[in-house]
Amino acid sequence: MGNCGTREENAVVAAHSQVQQLQMFPGKNALSEKKHTRTFSDISDSSSLRNFEDTRNISIYTNVIAFTLFELETITKSFRPDYVLGEGGFGTVYKGYIDENVRVGLKSLPVAVKVLNKDGHQGHREWLTEVNFLGQLRHPNLVKLIGYCCEDDHRLLVYEFLFRGSLENHLFRKTAAPLSWATRMSIALGAAKGLAFLHNAERPVIYRDFKTSNILLDSDYTAKLSDFGLAKAGPEGDETHVSTRVMGTYGYAAPEYVMTGHLTARSDVYSFGVVLLELLTGRRSVDKTRPSKEHSLVDWARPKLNDKRKLLQIIDLRLEGQYSVRAAQKACSLAYYCLSQNPKARPLMSDVVETLEPLLGSGPSDGPIQTIQSFTTSRLPDYRTAHGLTRNGVNCRASPSTKCSPAVPACRVR
Repeated sequence: MGNCGTREENAVVAAHSQVQQLQMFPGKNALSEKKHTRTFSDISDSSSLRNFEDTRNISIYTNVIAFTLFELETITKSFRPDYVLGEGGFGTVYKGYIDENVRVGLKSLPVAVKVLNKDGHQGHREWLTEVNFLGQLRHPNLVKLIGYCCEDDHRLLVYEFLFRGSLENHLFRKTAAPLSWATRMSIALGAAKGLAFLHNAERPVIYRDFKTSNILLDSDYTAKLSDFGLAKAGPEGDETHVSTRVMGTYGYAAPEYVMTGHLTARSDVYSFGVVLLELLTGRRSVDKTRPSKEHSLVDWARPKLNDKRKLLQIIDLRLEGQYSVRAAQKACSLAYYCLSQNPKARPLMSDVVETLEPLLGSGPSDGPIQTIQSFTTSRLPDYRTAHGLTRNGVNCRASPSTKCSPAVPACRVR
């Protein structure tokens, strides 16, 4: 108990007192997205992301509010059980509503309040990481951090409230209506844009915990990445990877990261491939209720992704009649290469975005129905031809940088 005792915690308290006067007036919130949102040049400036673990940086996040514990107790009705939205490793998430009754000048909007479980030390580190990353990063496909609270040993985060909850619930909850092909491809594209935005920095941000439960959906099913507690700043200079303790979720983590602890942007690409496979099949990444050979979705499905006789058999039966064979082939081929055992054979997330964009308008009548063989030999997805990838992923173009991250001067995400 007591005040924040460590050097980092004292810095948060100091920053808290500086930021606490911040008020969000409707007029100021109406500023253009261009003014409120960091551009690629803001993000790619290595100095803007160099000190993620230095809590003193919190004081410069002028678009994040320092709430008091009393204010957050007020908006959640003292954290009433019927206000609970969900629970995770970090703690419990409650629904709330901020307006001028909470603090004069606050814009009225629903929020989600995440309360740190005080029993674990790792939780504070994750809290700190989320404030530092989301205090700097703004993108339509990242969840927006509204504010935070640090009082005594209380750690809370306040996010925009996303009406439809997690992708996990929509894909796997039995009572949920099945997502259409178009919606699934739109979600995949939005999530890919979020990852590409993180990766396309001079020093990339590696998300490290990409999975369906961390993809939240707003009212029109726009995907937003949430939960940045495990995110890491990527390698700098001549470094090829970040060495770190292996953390994440079984079934989504890249095999080379699990084996070595070496983390790169390509680790996120693998995780994206797992989620794309879940979207295509309607199956969980790990499902022990299925026959033993089907426990691991990747082990079961990946060999079929480039097999002309089996590819269409793994597509979710609830999607029948909603997609063209050509669109299914492209999506499966993309998943196949994202899930490559060789990290360098995986596409960049910016290439993933370019491959997924044409699939949004693809319906059952779009384009001629063709065999897998003719597709793979004559109509390869753009990222495969551009990067020299062959069917087995061995003959791939050299990475543009010694780091597993894009070496491009500007973000190509649209």
